[in-house]
Amino acid sequence: MSNLLNPDAIFSNNEMSLSDIEIYGFDYDYTLVFYSKHLHTLIFNAARDLLINEHRYPAEIRKYEYDPNFAIRGLHYDVQRAVLMKIDAFHYIQLGTVYRGLSVVPDEEVIEMYEGSHVPLEQMSDFYGKSSHGNTMKQFMDIFSLPEMTLLSCVNEYFLKNNIDYEPVHLYKDVKDSIRDVHTKGIMYRAIEADIEKYIRYPEQTRAVLAKLADHGKKMFLITNSPSSFVDKGMRYIVGKDWRDLFDVVIVQAEKPNFFNDKRRPFRKVNEKGVLLWDKIYKLQKGQIYKQGNLYEFLKLTGWRGSKVLYFGDHIYSDLADLTLKHGWRTGAIIPELRSELRIMNTEQYIQTMTWLQTLTGLLEQMQVHRDAESQLVLQEWKKERKEMREMTKGSFNTQFGSLFRTDQNPTYFLRRLSRFADIYMASLSCLLSYDVSHTFYPRRTPLQHELPAWSDRPPAARPPLLQEAQAK
Repeated sequence: MSNLLNPDAIFSNNEMSLSDIEIYGFDYDYTLVFYSKHLHTLIFNAARDLLINEHRYPAEIRKYEYDPNFAIRGLHYDVQRAVLMKIDAFHYIQLGTVYRGLSVVPDEEVIEMYEGSHVPLEQMSDFYGKSSHGNTMKQFMDIFSLPEMTLLSCVNEYFLKNNIDYEPVHLYKDVKDSIRDVHTKGIMYRAIEADIEKYIRYPEQTRAVLAKLADHGKKMFLITNSPSSFVDKGMRYIVGKDWRDLFDVVIVQAEKPNFFNDKRRPFRKVNEKGVLLWDKIYKLQKGQIYKQGNLYEFLKLTGWRGSKVLYFGDHIYSDLADLTLKHGWRTGAIIPELRSELRIMNTEQYIQTMTWLQTLTGLLEQMQVHRDAESQLVLQEWKKERKEMREMTKGSFNTQFGSLFRTDQNPTYFLRRLSRFADIYMASLSCLLSYDVSHTFYPRRTPLQHELPAWSDRPPAARPPLLQEAQAK
């Protein structure tokens, strides 16, 4: 336990030096501003009521309340089969994490349903995690999707428990529309503005990060999908009424990811009263708020290019994917779940469990050559114990779905995308406070599978002590 993991560290997928970064860009929600647990309850309740009042769903679903411990980010939802699941980087379903409603689907049923546990590429979600153009899977990638997954599961549960025949595709669309309306109809925005201290957390940390970057002469900009008045009130609470003085450019209602791809939409200026002006935009002025627009016009008006820019966001697809793939920006992912998972991984129980799991795996690989009946019985016992310990490890993070980053042995599909689209990732922007503005982030060189000897090829001194002891016995 001498090498405990630091929950406040910044982790690197790609070598990057902050000394090369002259311009810092930010998303707003869950990047500059963090919300309390009350927000997801608010979204769940509001969307549930919209289902009842506007989509004529049974009033009895009002008995379901939001459970913050049910879902995790990065899960896939099969729209046609109405099941929620965790998929690894190789498109394999992690058995034991498939839920229909609030109940786990037996492994045998999952295997029959998908003719195994692999999901073919044509059934997976599209590039942005959506179920479109024939894709039957939807991947829930942003933090706002947690109440959506829970509401979907609760309504599915109600229909199943009451033997009500329904079309899963319609249910998915109705829940999606209700969640969207909580945002677009201003329900969420009005609630936060009315009680900002209840919903916004850790404002002092964001304030300190922005002040540090400003003190070192860094340019900063904000691109968010949230509306002007909502962002203004939040930033006044976090930074102060002069918050716009910190940013060279502020863009609201950007409609990411379309903002990064659609070259047709011009910018519109927003005045102090929130009114849209019709002026043609020749320059993006400091202290002014703009709406919509597109990245190509943004680059033309600012002259900012490529690797001098570092943009932070919490949504791997909408915030980061296009920027790194098409425009060469450096990207930073904000993953709040990272902090709690690392704290779990630092516990003595978790470290001991993982050490013994590795030992069991080594024993299984090395001892499988013994084909006699007695040895095979021992091997079966080890396999059973290994399976039980994996289930226990999964439950350490989330009882239903386990870790955001791993299945039993593979990276999750979420981590695969995070590794591809984010140069660095961290639990919150406050992690930047621990690093100098010229710090270089070096990714750890992790051995490839062919760079490690098999368990059976390792000399005794290189094997874990538990493995040597077990072999001796």
